[in-house]
Parts: sequence; structure tokens; C-alpha cells
Amino acid sequence: MSFVDVSADCQFPIENLPYGVFSTATNSKKRIGVAIGDSILDLSAVKSLFNGPILSAQQQVFDSETLNDFMALGRQAWTEARQVLKTILGKESTVLRENTDLRSKALVKQSDATMHIPANIRDYTDFYSSIYHAENVGIMFRGKDNALMPNWKWIPVGYHGRASSIVVSGTPIKRPCGQTKSADQATPTYGPDTSLDFELEMAFFVGGPPTKLGDTIDIKDSEDRIFGMVLMNDWSSRNIQAWEYVPLGPFLGKSFGTTISPWIVTIDALRPFIVENPVQEPAVLEYLKDDSPFTFDINLEVFIKPEASSQAHSVSKTNFKYLYWTLKQQLAHHTVNGCNVNPGDLMGSGTVSGPEPGSYGSMLELSWRGAKPIQVGNETRKFINDHDEVSMTAVCQKDGLLIGFGECKGKILPADKKY
Repeated sequence: MSFVDVSADCQFPIENLPYGVFSTATNSKKRIGVAIGDSILDLSAVKSLFNGPILSAQQQVFDSETLNDFMALGRQAWTEARQVLKTILGKESTVLRENTDLRSKALVKQSDATMHIPANIRDYTDFYSSIYHAENVGIMFRGKDNALMPNWKWIPVGYHGRASSIVVSGTPIKRPCGQTKSADQATPTYGPDTSLDFELEMAFFVGGPPTKLGDTIDIKDSEDRIFGMVLMNDWSSRNIQAWEYVPLGPFLGKSFGTTISPWIVTIDALRPFIVENPVQEPAVLEYLKDDSPFTFDINLEVFIKPEASSQAHSVSKTNFKYLYWTLKQQLAHHTVNGCNVNPGDLMGSGTVSGPEPGSYGSMLELSWRGAKPIQVGNETRKFINDHDEVSMTAVCQKDGLLIGFGECKGKILPADKKY
């Protein structure tokens, strides 16, 4: 229990303590904070309280405008910080509760804060880890007998994404323009996308010190390199992507915008929700073998709010546990060739789809490539319209404990055609 008021339905109890970066109207400096109830604890204001064996000599990391330096300290430092936070925010502690001056400086209302990208993301990789999503897309484009590519059950397939266009929740996304070519066209044309889609994903931030080029991260060590997770919407232009993706994969169909939620929920906060890993057949190669459970029971939901609607409407409910490849396998595979990684690197899960139509994680699947429009309030959708607002939520619940990720939200603005 915390001395800070936390309602029963709040996603940020003392058991969560997610990290983010914020500023306020009265202080424009970006600061590292931790969400507790409807408040944010400004860690720069309480950095002197981190006086454990590791952080007592590293208090300056909480003066940074990003979480990279803190991420780089590694798991022992993260664990130490979490214990300090639980202590000073606990109901029995007086160090913050009874220090009126410090409390007034350190606790900020979330409603008064502007959230920012929590880390300097130098590199971003997006995986393709949902077997249900991969099969659905394969059936659409190649037929049921060739739904999965031959490599899919052997490697966590991924591609290198564009870090520069990752934005925080609430940032508007402009409909992209690009080349498209339909089956009945002799040549491609340029213009606004006509099949804009969301992709419901989660992503993890890499932590620990930078690795050297040529080094690998063994799967048994990979958990200590995973700082925490966020929600992610990997916006996609299906018709731009369809024309460009052969032979090298996505490019302009993905790079126009990727939205993440502002709060990074740590692995320690998610431990009560660990569930058994999916059965993987055929057996994976030795460097990907891991018998310890490391996937999570996280309920995911997607909402669409049309411009004319007064409320958002649920269009998909699924769960993170449906992913075939685990986070540890993704990171081990990413580095098996000696690729170096840095604290703050972001790794997307790929679209999270479940086994039933209502649990699909994209409009491509929900409308089955536009052939089956879905109901969104009083309207129907094949894909995302201009001025639609797409929001995503992620919540873990067990034995009265509620842990949430906040919201991942973005509104689509009309294209700005220039040619």
C-alpha cells in the first residue's frame, strides 16, 4: 500500500511503478518520473534518497532527460531502485509523506504533465512473433497450404525499423503518400494511402551496458537485458507495403509513424503474470532453447473512435501470451550473429493476434483484407479513415492485483499530397 491515493481501478499501484519522461507547463525540462496512482514521482527531486550500494554513486542518472543512463546500469540497479521506490512511497514510510516541502516538489499530477518518448531510441527492430497473425496473412496472400514461410518456426523473423519516426502516445499521424499499384493497373501511381491500418503490438527496451560488435547475448542471460515493456501501434499502409515489400520487406509502408505508450512497465512488475511458454514444434535450435517460462498474461484491447462518434468502440481483444516467440528468444536471435545492442534500443513483438476473429490485431485481419467490413459504432470500417482515433490498452489482472500500461493513442490526419 502507498500513502499516495490509488483507486481500485487504477493501473498504477505501488506494485507497478512504471518509468517515463515528462515535463510540465511550469517546468519545461524533461524529467524522469514514476507513475503512482494519478501522480508522477519526479526522480530528480528525490535522487538523494537512492542511497543503496549501487545507486548512491549513480544518482546523476535521475537528472537525465531520458532513461538510457539508468537502463545501462543493469538489473541489480533496477532492482535496487524499485526497492527504494516501494519504501519511500509505502504507507509506513515518513521520509516523503511527512516532508511537505519535498512532497510538493516531487509529486506531480499526471493531468498536469506532458509525456515524452522515454528513451533515446537509436535502433528499432520489429519482429513477427504471432503465429496466428503470420498464418492469417499467409492465407490471404499465398493460400492455406503455404500459410507459413519455411523459416517461420525456426527463427524469430524480424526487420530493422525506422527509429526516427517513433512517437509518444497522443501524437497525430499523417496519412502517408507513396507508390501503389493495384492488380488491374499497368503501372504504379503516386498518392495517399487508401488502406491505412493499425498493428497491435508490444515492445521491450534493451537494458544493461552496450554490447560490443561481435558479442552475443546468450538466452540464459537475456532476461537481465530486458528493462521493460510498452504498448506499440506499428501503423501500416497496406497498399504501399504490398507494392514495395518484395524482395526486401517493409519500407515506406511502415516508416511514416510508430506510436508507443509513455510508461515502461518493468519485468519485475510483470513477474506475477508470467505464464508457460508456447509449445514450439519442431524443437528450436540450441541457442534458442529456454525451459523457463517467460511470456505474460497481458490483456490487450483496441478501440476506434470515428470523428462523428462521441465514444471509442472496441474492435479487438487479445492477449500477449498468444505470441509464439518469447522476448528472450527474440533478443538471443537478434545478437547471435554478433550484432551489438545499446540501452534504449526498442524491439517490437510484431502484431499480436489470437486464434479467433475478434482477437485479431490488425484491420487487415479483422476485415479480411477489406472483404468483410467490421462495425465501429454506427459506422463500418475496412481500414482506418481520416480523423479516426485508434487507442490501445494493456492490463494484467490476477488475485486482485491490477497492473496497466496506460494508453497508446493516435489520430489520423489527412494526407498532404505534394506531387
